[in-house]
Order: sequence, then structure tokens, then C-alpha cells
Amino acid sequence: MRSLPLLRADCGNCFGLCCVALSFQASADFAIGKDAGEPCPNLRRDFRCAIHTRLRGDGFKGCTVYDCFGAGQRVAQDTYGGRSWQEAPETAGQMYAVFGVMRQLHELLWYLTLALPMAPAGPLQDELRQAVDETEDLARHDAVGLAALLEGTGVAAHRDRVNSLLSRVSDLVRTGARRGRSKPIGPAMNARPGADLVGAALRNADLTGADLRGACLIAADLTGADLRSADLIGADLRDADLSAADLSSTLFLTQPQVSAARGDAATKLPPSLTRPGHWAG
Repeated sequence: MRSLPLLRADCGNCFGLCCVALSFQASADFAIGKDAGEPCPNLRRDFRCAIHTRLRGDGFKGCTVYDCFGAGQRVAQDTYGGRSWQEAPETAGQMYAVFGVMRQLHELLWYLTLALPMAPAGPLQDELRQAVDETEDLARHDAVGLAALLEGTGVAAHRDRVNSLLSRVSDLVRTGARRGRSKPIGPAMNARPGADLVGAALRNADLTGADLRGACLIAADLTGADLRSADLIGADLRDADLSAADLSSTLFLTQPQVSAARGDAATKLPPSLTRPGHWAG
């Protein structure tokens, strides 16, 4: 099983795949737009970013919040044996597709690795370990096999199975956490899966054990909020204010989510994540 450090981007061992394979549009997150398969003009021949130290200032905030969960270096060094798309341009299209598949698999491995210590010994723990093994087996496919997963329901079906497992873990953990909550979540908070909470006033809210899977929390005020054991898998935290919020045991939180938000020195994060450099304090 891969440990969490192996599920983080190591750009020094990648071929700048996210800078080539992905598309983006000119917006508040990107100063320019580009098509998928087109190298970013800031990508140097050595696969380093020419403006890495000033990405935010130059209008490329989106680059600073992206994480491939370690898929980039695995595709570059394992799947393609260290031979880049520059050296073998005939593999470029396939490599970009494989990178997309591997990124999905590594994201699932991140969630599963977090879920394992949450589940008690027994059938659920066994199912999680089996899911880890199955995901790793898929990730070990060669380039042709990984590219083939895009066809039909390969990755999508596996993701659905994993999501079902993660939901069961979440239900178990959140049920236990809600027993000790000081007060119920009020209906006005609309704290539910997929909720539209853009700009919501949730300052000092007790969201312990809340199910906020896939919720849109863009620019929400979560200052001082208690998000312990809350499920934030897939939630959009762009520009959400997490100052002094407690996310020390938030379920399935990722580095991209945290990096897209705002926080300060008083924000409590899980040990698996690092405090973004752009946060206050």
C-alpha cells in the first residue's frame, strides 16, 4: 500500500504533465488559456516552471492549488520508464491520457489510505484493504492497459465502488461524532451533501459530523467553525475563509481544497496536510 507521502506531487521526477496534458481558460485562476496537449508557455525544456516562485502574483493561482496526488511522477518514472514526451513525441497523446487515469486512481488511494484507520477491524476494514489492492492493481497496468481504462466503465465503475465504501466509513465516523455535538445543525445552514453554500455565513458554526460531500462552499465564511469529523469529500472550498476553523479531523480533506481556501495560523489542519504559504499569519 502506498503511504501518503507517495501520494503527493513530486514535480522533480515528472515531465511537467499537468502543465501540458490539462487545459485551462483565462480566468481569475489563470492569466491565459490553453488547450489540452499544449505545453504551458511557462514550462521550460527541463520541465520546470519559469515563474514558479511568483505564480500567484502573475495570475496563475490555479497552478498553486493543483495536486496530482503523485500520479505525475508515477506515470513518468514507472509507466514510461523515465522517457519523456519530448524524447518520444509519438507517446505524448497516450501519456496525457494515462496521466488522467492515474490521477484518478491516486486520488482514490489517498481517500482509501485516510479511511483505513477510521474503520474498525472487521468486514469494512477488509473491504477497504481489498479496494486499495484493486486500485493498486489498476495503477500497475502498462500504458496500453491504463489508456484502455478510459473506455467503457473501467475507472468510473471502480470509483463508484470506492465511493460507496467511503460513504459507509463516513456514516460510521459521523454518527459517533454527532452524539457529542453541542447542538443540532439548523436547517438554515443547509448543511447537506451537494448544498449550495456560496458565500454562506457559517462563522463559529458547529458542523461537527456534518455531511458536506460535494457542497459548494465558495467564499463561505467558516471563521472559527468546528468541522471535526465533517465529510468534505469533493467540497469546493475556493476562497472560503477557514481562519481559526478546526479541521483537525475533517474527513477526506485534500491539499488542493485547503490550498484553494483562505486561513491563518489559528486554523487547525489534519496532520496529513500542510499549511499553504499564502495563508495569513
